[in-house]
Amino acid sequence: MKLKKTVAVLLVVIVGVIFLLKSNNNGGEIMAAESKTKINNGKKILVAYFSRTGEQYSVGNIKEGNTAIIGKMIADKTGGKIFEIKVEKDNYPKGYTALTEYAQKEKRANERPAIIGKIDNFADYDTIFIGYPNWWGDMPMPVYTFLESYNFTGKTVIPFCTHEGSGASGTDSNIKDVTKATVKKPFALYGHIAQNSRKEADKKVSSWLKEIGY
Repeated sequence: MKLKKTVAVLLVVIVGVIFLLKSNNNGGEIMAAESKTKINNGKKILVAYFSRTGEQYSVGNIKEGNTAIIGKMIADKTGGKIFEIKVEKDNYPKGYTALTEYAQKEKRANERPAIIGKIDNFADYDTIFIGYPNWWGDMPMPVYTFLESYNFTGKTVIPFCTHEGSGASGTDSNIKDVTKATVKKPFALYGHIAQNSRKEADKKVSSWLKEIGY
C-alpha cells in the first residue's frame, strides 16, 4: 500500500512539473510577442520583398533567395507580416548571366511588370520594410510596380537589399522619390553572407534594427 501511495504521489508531482513547464513556455511566447509590440510602439509592420532563386552570383543554385532570407529574419524580429512580391508572368531566366541581361533590358525600358497578390489592408500598416536584390545599381522593376501600387502617405519605409559589392546604391533615394514617405537608413548585406553565414546575417540584422529603433 505504501508503495502504491508513493508512486501515486510521484505521478502527481511529475504531472504538476510538466504543467508548470508548459505554462512557462507559453508565458515566454506571450512575453516575446508583447515585447515586440512594446519595442515597436504598437506599430503595425509589413515586410515586403522581391527575391530570386536559381543560379545566383557567388552562391550557385539556391532554393531560397538571399533577400527572402533577410526578409524573414526581419519579420521574425519585428512581428511584421510577410508579403512576397511576385510577377504575374515570370519570364526571368534561371541562369545568372541570362538573368542579368534580362534585368538590364527591363531597366533600360523602364518597365513595370505586373505583379500578383494585393494587400487589402495596406492603409493599416505604419511601417513597411521593402527588400530587393541590387540589380544594376537599382531595384528590380517589379519593386517599382509594388511601390507605385499603394499610397505611402504618412508611412515609414525601410529598405533592405542584398548585393555582391554594390551596396544599396542610393536606392533609398529612389524609394523616397516614388513614395514621398519617410525613408530610414537602408540595410545592405552581401548575398553570400545571407545564404551561407546565417548566424552572421542574423547578428547584423539585429544590430541594424536596434540602430533604427526596431
